[in-house]
Amino acid sequence: MPAGHASDPQELSADTPAKMHDAEAAAGRSGSDAPAGGGPIVETKDLRKCFGKNEILKGIDFEVLPGEVVSVIGASGSGKSTFLRCINLLEWPTSGQVLYHGQNVLEAGYDVNRYRIHLGMVFQQFNLFNNLNVLQNCVIGQVRAAGVSKAEAKDRAVEYLSKVGMEPYVEAKPRQLSGGQKQRVAIARALSMQPEALLFDEPTSALDPEMVGEVLSVIGELAESGLTMVIVTHEMAFARDVSDRVVFVDDGVIAEQGPPAELFENPQLPRTREFLTRFHAG
Repeated sequence: MPAGHASDPQELSADTPAKMHDAEAAAGRSGSDAPAGGGPIVETKDLRKCFGKNEILKGIDFEVLPGEVVSVIGASGSGKSTFLRCINLLEWPTSGQVLYHGQNVLEAGYDVNRYRIHLGMVFQQFNLFNNLNVLQNCVIGQVRAAGVSKAEAKDRAVEYLSKVGMEPYVEAKPRQLSGGQKQRVAIARALSMQPEALLFDEPTSALDPEMVGEVLSVIGELAESGLTMVIVTHEMAFARDVSDRVVFVDDGVIAEQGPPAELFENPQLPRTREFLTRFHAG
């Protein structure tokens, strides 16, 4: 099955309803019908991804439990973002398993869209509709992809925009916002879909340095609220402070993982120590 690539929505067009179903499914949809259970929400087994002859992911075993915050760190090109996109099936794995509450979503006949609606995604480049205002950006996916009434969608949008400090900007267009404000809107949009877990793909990488703090503050507050999150990030201090577990990816495999205090202060592998040297030096 081909990869379900998420487009970068910038303008609405005649085929927007079809595109919105895929884009907003990737960004997350109401998780109220998610299976109950105390095991992992998502698990991967021997997950592999190749682009042509280049193997990017080389057999990743991973799980995230309800309420857990997991940060994924590693050098550029190590496979972190590809791994995240394979979890949400924005990239289709070459082999292995992706389990959602114990069911392999890669099996023939599995309702992939139904799976993807439970995992919200916050992208590096915001992916807002430039010709819609802030409120409309947070409402349109709920109505068109999730079937939420306009009144409820608006209430949800205002609630989550307020949580991220963007309610005063409901009438603003994306071009009128800073990068940090755009990312906070993107987070509110994902939360408005009420996903079971939220995936962040380097959410601060496209921001000016002075904008990074405001976005990290919002994510930190979400972590304290108990939201399940997997965060790919280069922000080492943030990963240490906010995470229940930190995963170090190197050359397409999970080289080492553990509680932040253990991984940052007493890494077991030379490669992990080498990677963290600059962080400790700072």
